[in-house]
This record gives sequence, C-alpha cells and structure tokens, in this order.
Amino acid sequence: MWVGIVAGMWMASSASADDRAGMADRRKLRPVPFSAVQLTDSFWAPRIETNRTVAIPHNFKMCEQTGRIDNFAKAGGLMKGEFRGIFYDDSDLYKAIEGACYSLATHPDPELDKYLDGVIAKIAAAQRPDGYLYTFYTLKGLENRWTNFKDMHELYCAGHFIEAAVAHHQATGKRTALEIAIKLADHIDSVIGPEVGKKKEICGHEEIELALVKLAYATKQEKYLKLAKFFIDTRGTTADGQRKMFGPYHQDHAPLAEQNQPVGHAVRAMYFYTGAADVA
Repeated sequence: MWVGIVAGMWMASSASADDRAGMADRRKLRPVPFSAVQLTDSFWAPRIETNRTVAIPHNFKMCEQTGRIDNFAKAGGLMKGEFRGIFYDDSDLYKAIEGACYSLATHPDPELDKYLDGVIAKIAAAQRPDGYLYTFYTLKGLENRWTNFKDMHELYCAGHFIEAAVAHHQATGKRTALEIAIKLADHIDSVIGPEVGKKKEICGHEEIELALVKLAYATKQEKYLKLAKFFIDTRGTTADGQRKMFGPYHQDHAPLAEQNQPVGHAVRAMYFYTGAADVA
C-alpha cells in the first residue's frame, strides 16, 4: 500500500518549504485511506462486525485487567503503583487503539470514541517532557533508557504508538494522539541518527521504520522519512564501528541489499521489508 507513496517526498529534499508543502500533488501513487473502504460481502463483513462488537471490546478489557492501561496512569502520576507485566506491554495497548480506529473510521461509535479519548489522555500524562514514552523505564528507572537497543523494544513500542496515532487522526480528525506521536518522534530524532553526537543504533525488533513513513505522510515532514531511511540503511552494518550487529535473528547480519534470503524472526523481518519498501 505504501510502496511509492514517498517518492515525491524524498525527491523534494532540497526543495523549499513551499515546494515541500506540495509534495502530495507530485506523487504518482496514492494510498486509499482505510476510511474510504467498505466491505459488504458475505465473508469479510460479518467478521469485521464481530471484530467491532466482540474482539475490540475484549482487547481493551484485557488491557485493563492486565494492568497495561494502569501502567500509563502510574507513569503519568495519575495513580500509584509499580510497573506490571512485560517490558514491551505498551505495544499491545497501542495495537488495540490502532485496530479500534480502523473500526471507528467506517462505523462511528461515540462510546468507543470517548473511551479512546480517555486512554489517550493517560498516554499523554505518561509522556516525559522531552517526548520520551515507554512506561517500563519511566517506572523502573529512566537512567536506563536508550541503553539496550537489541532487547528492550523502546523503538518498537514507539512505532506502534505512531501507527495508532496516525490511525486515530485519520479516523477522527483529532490531533491529540498525533501530537504525542510527533513529540515522541522528535525526541527519537534528537537522540538517534546519522548526525554527529547522535546514537548510531537500530531497534532489535523492527517496526519504527514503517511507522515513521506513515508519520511523514500524515505530517508532510520529511525528517521522519529520513530517520526511517537511517534505520533501514544502518541495519546490517556496524555504522563505521559505532555499534555491534545483532545477527541474523534480527536481520542485522548484512545490509539489506546484500541479503539474499529471509532469515530470523518472521515478524521482525516483515516489518523490516515493509519499511524498506515504504522508504524505497
């Protein structure tokens, strides 16, 4: 869906701000917004309705019962308590939000809309003043953030929130989640990248790459596309000796152009290949 979308954006890198504002007009391929697609057949339509009426409410119920939502309230000072669950649990709530937004876009639901507003408010409270958002380290020790890119899924979780925020904006027109995502992406861009003084790292679990392309498309800000390209280009390299490669399990054993077969963790690989196609 995203292949070719960013071609005009990428070629506009040396253009003026006014020219970049018109990037969308120069794209040869355009994505079809999910809000413009309706399936009314006998196979998918009933399953989509089951998803809307059963799966989505159940997902949020589980996020409540397992403490995933409370972790944000705790990190934001809205309630007391310690982190509960597995370090990457933030991503599950983000995925539930994204899925709910896909449903909300084609089936308006004031109750679900209001519920999402409440959850997003807790996420906003959990975000640090500099834009950092990851409840595990916020509650367990911020001094450890950005120290273990191979295992700790900080960028992975960020990617899923960015996807959820773009979906929320597309479905509702609201910018509440999108502004959190922009602040988060700007923080990441201030810490990681090709510029001198920034960390030359990638996430052990891909996802941030394709999410940044979606954010670039939603905001018309090319810097997010450039950061996505940095993550794609850096994987499989030592960044001139500035990082240790993670190996085949993480698709981090050779540059993508030199990889001749899919290897490692299948989900990570597909996120990587999708992000690379988006950037290309």
